[in-house]
Amino acid sequence: MRIGNSMTRVMKCIADYGTAFFRWLSLGLIVGAVSGAIGSLFAISINYVTDMREEHGWLILLLPLGGLAVTAIYKLCRVTGMGTNDVFVSVCTEKKVSYLLAPAVFIGSVITHLFGGSAGREGAALQLGGSVASLLGSILRLNEKTRHIITMCGMGAFFSALFGTPVGACVFALEVVSVGHFCSAAFFPALVSCVSAFGVSSLLGVHPERFLLVDVPGLNFNITWRVAVIAVAGAFVSILFCNIMQLSERLFKRFIGNDYLRVFVGGVIIIVLTWIVGNQDYNGGGIGVIDRIFKDGSVRYEAFLLKIIFTAVTMSVGFKGGEIVPTFFIGATMGGSLAVLLGLNPALGAAVGMAALFSGVTNCPLATIVLCVELFSGQGFIYCALASVTSFLLSGHVSLYTKQRQIYSKLTEDIIDTCVE
Repeated sequence: MRIGNSMTRVMKCIADYGTAFFRWLSLGLIVGAVSGAIGSLFAISINYVTDMREEHGWLILLLPLGGLAVTAIYKLCRVTGMGTNDVFVSVCTEKKVSYLLAPAVFIGSVITHLFGGSAGREGAALQLGGSVASLLGSILRLNEKTRHIITMCGMGAFFSALFGTPVGACVFALEVVSVGHFCSAAFFPALVSCVSAFGVSSLLGVHPERFLLVDVPGLNFNITWRVAVIAVAGAFVSILFCNIMQLSERLFKRFIGNDYLRVFVGGVIIIVLTWIVGNQDYNGGGIGVIDRIFKDGSVRYEAFLLKIIFTAVTMSVGFKGGEIVPTFFIGATMGGSLAVLLGLNPALGAAVGMAALFSGVTNCPLATIVLCVELFSGQGFIYCALASVTSFLLSGHVSLYTKQRQIYSKLTEDIIDTCVE
């Protein structure tokens, strides 16, 4: 009798896990394929308009008009004020992300990049992923808990399609919503989604972001203390960046209440700042500037502060995109500058700075470590890991995302379960 009961339990267990495997595999592939296709179109569009702006520098003069168009599109789609924070809330509650957020952020981000707003694309990818996953959840009639999981799958899949880092994108999607808490059931479908989205984007010609990091010295104290200095600086710059982003948004809304007037004024400010600087290095995402640091060590000491200002103005007044590529820009230029002063290879300093900034502003140290392995092909892994966890600790409870839940204190094992706002 006992043997019969045991066999029954074993067979039931096999059936349950087998069913879950094929169910999550199917959903992961569906989300990944859809996200990969749309994400590829988004990446190609962003690259196309960026090339167009770089070829025709005068397009930046149309940025205020572009801002008016972005604002009008968001009002037409009835998603004014919606963003990445709403996607985070949808993962933890019954609130759904509007389906119309996807076309709004897609078009809005393309317009922002075309006319020279300082924004990235991966932050927009999180919104696209949340919106598309919400739509798929409704079409497939999924229950609330399953919808939460595929929303994370969509976030990771779009990130993977755009940046070409499937494993890092998976960990980021799982880690960023609730820091210190992982939904174990989401690991498999999220990874399937991210890998399949990466496969689709590769087939459609989207090249993954990779930065050449060579001649990295082995672990030794002489290098490690310099890396630690950059990591600590990265934590403080993370705090500065997050606070300036939030403060500038409050100030613009306080002094310019009208959405159209605010984005128009912001566009004018970006034009003036670009004229003062004398080049367009700080418009758009700035991947080209990062590439120069890794290729020839070229870096300006003031670059990270200027990028903070450009990005804060752009995002605060209503232009669309994301903060992740600007975060990499700020980290790379800050780290590269300090590396020159410390007698360190600027490329290694840039890599460490990118790790420190990304971990500091997103509170995602594990995702940062994995992303660095993919971005730098495993080079400098130990130094990036050190920078990631150091910045995570020292940056406190600031974040780019005010609805990000932080489950555990960074100082003790106490559960705090709070948002950063």
